[in-house]
Amino acid sequence: MENKWMIFRRALKDSLIKMNPKIQVQNPVMMVVYLGAIITTVLFFVKEPQGENQSWFTFSIALILWLTLLFANFSEAIAEGRGKAQADSLKQAREDVTAKRIKSIEKKDEFEEVISSNLKKGDIVYVVSGEQIPMDGEVIEGAASVDESAITGESAPVIRESGGDRSAVTGGTTLVSDFLIIKVTAESGHSFLDKMISMVEGTEIKKTPNEIGLQIFLITLTIIFLIVTATLYTFTDFSSQLVGKGEAISITTLTALLVCLAPTTIGALVSSIGIAGMSRLNKENVVAMSGRAIEAAGDVDILLLDKTGTITLGNRRASEFRPVLGVSEKELADAAQLSSIADETAEGRSIVILAKERFEIRERVMNQKEMTFIEFSAKTRMSGIDYDGDSIRKGAADTMRIFVEESGGIYPEDCDEIVSEIAKVGGTPLVVVKNNIVLGVIYLKDIVKNGVKEKFEDMRKMGIKTIMITGDNPMTAAAIAAEAGVDDFLAEATPENKMDLIRKYQSEGHLVAMTGDGTNDAPALAQADVAVAMNTGTQAAKEAGNMIDLDSSPTKLISIVKIGKQLLMTRGALTTFSIANDIAKYFAIIPVLFFSIYPELSALNIMNLTNPTTAILSAVIYNAVIIVFLIPLALKGVSYKEMPANKILSHNLLVYGLGGIVAPFIAIKLLDMLLTLLFF
Repeated sequence: MENKWMIFRRALKDSLIKMNPKIQVQNPVMMVVYLGAIITTVLFFVKEPQGENQSWFTFSIALILWLTLLFANFSEAIAEGRGKAQADSLKQAREDVTAKRIKSIEKKDEFEEVISSNLKKGDIVYVVSGEQIPMDGEVIEGAASVDESAITGESAPVIRESGGDRSAVTGGTTLVSDFLIIKVTAESGHSFLDKMISMVEGTEIKKTPNEIGLQIFLITLTIIFLIVTATLYTFTDFSSQLVGKGEAISITTLTALLVCLAPTTIGALVSSIGIAGMSRLNKENVVAMSGRAIEAAGDVDILLLDKTGTITLGNRRASEFRPVLGVSEKELADAAQLSSIADETAEGRSIVILAKERFEIRERVMNQKEMTFIEFSAKTRMSGIDYDGDSIRKGAADTMRIFVEESGGIYPEDCDEIVSEIAKVGGTPLVVVKNNIVLGVIYLKDIVKNGVKEKFEDMRKMGIKTIMITGDNPMTAAAIAAEAGVDDFLAEATPENKMDLIRKYQSEGHLVAMTGDGTNDAPALAQADVAVAMNTGTQAAKEAGNMIDLDSSPTKLISIVKIGKQLLMTRGALTTFSIANDIAKYFAIIPVLFFSIYPELSALNIMNLTNPTTAILSAVIYNAVIIVFLIPLALKGVSYKEMPANKILSHNLLVYGLGGIVAPFIAIKLLDMLLTLLFF
């Protein structure tokens, strides 16, 4: 609650700061309101030479126009305030610390202490348990647990080690075990934390192509209404002299009319919509390197998704025990469990659990008999146990065939048949051998995540094609793709064919999104329109991506696409509402302005407004207050639904288009009645 109040107070202060003409000129539509407020304020003091010449009316219009500007500034400031609050906490993690800079890995005990801000790219630093990592870098020696909660908010430490795809470290995080030798990859002011702070503060948010296009459209509308209102003065002056009654519309009224007819509603909110979209992305622990990336996510129609960790749980699990002829399933399960007792992998644990569940085979008292555990190695490609005179091994089918035959045993044909059946349905077969006799096969299955199929169906409704990327063979890939419900798959994926696939779809006019974490993903990430790099990944992957997922969750891509689409839907809905508002206000108040010259136009006063003064005041008040009412919608975003683009357009036109026409008529009539009751 206190944090929300701080954001609110900061937004109020920033709203006043944004009254600076240098800031206002960046939004041409609101600049018209700014100039209108100045003109009416001057007219109040110098007294308008013609028109109603009512000081209270001029004062009221000037006050409401200044409030309109304040409300517009507040909408942007409150959106920025969320990011600034997050940036404040990040700045605490960016404080300068003392770093141990070394000349070489071999002489890590010979170091010099320097301030982290003085580190240069390529410097090598030595960090031990309890110390803060001074700058972004790549681990070149060591493995350690790192507390990244200052950045990700996740309290559980993560492992960082040299080599592989988990070698990148971020300045401002803390080492909680062992040591690391790190090669600095960024200098002060250009680190990941610096970029993140700049993005969440909004200091690096540039207008996207869509925003620029919308702004040009709004400026064009404003110019049209400027020309219309400018000609009304000479027209009413000429008409009043011609018919001999009435008078020209005053400059105050024309100024108020211009503000009412210009698309000030969307002009006031367009900035906050974009910033709020960035803020929603930050809440998902994703940092976008540009606003363009978020918009591109909203237009994406091809999703490339890694199988492991995204579609499947990431670890295969034992599903069945398939014995060969002459062997019971319980005998196979017993041997499989024994071979996996020392196997701490997820697959090994699942074999132990399956044997317990199927046959009530419980844990052995390991200290009663002599046991020798055989760990898996790349050379032997098998693991197992020597137990009470028995030798049990498990491994891939081709490896176990060679093992059995070289030992003089016989590899049964029905084992090949079982292996083939499992492979056809996308499983992984592990052959179990006891004392050189094949007992059967363990069926390891890729477990498709719950709800994934439904998510892909939602994507399909939105017109998005999902493609699974996997290193599996085509047969296995096809089986998992069918179970998960993806539209297509790329089997035996390599960096080259990933990039070729992206280029193929882009050449056909599609926008492509993908995730990655390794150096081998960097070329494809650089090619994709929306590229989400994992924070745990390599520096190459993070530099190639235009978004970084701090949680390193491969499924985050689906959420990112939804946020991007919600941003575009919100902007489109509020633009529709704003333009519909302008049309409604035009037909509501224009006829009333000509009453004194052409009384017969009263037939067009369908709302039965009292007089031009109450009509204009009602319209200007509504024009200011509607901004306040729409701020929560701009910040939260319109309700997101998985529908095709044409249905979304129809829905927005009905709800926000029709609502934008009806709302002004009702609100202006109620305000006119209230003003008439109080002052007329």
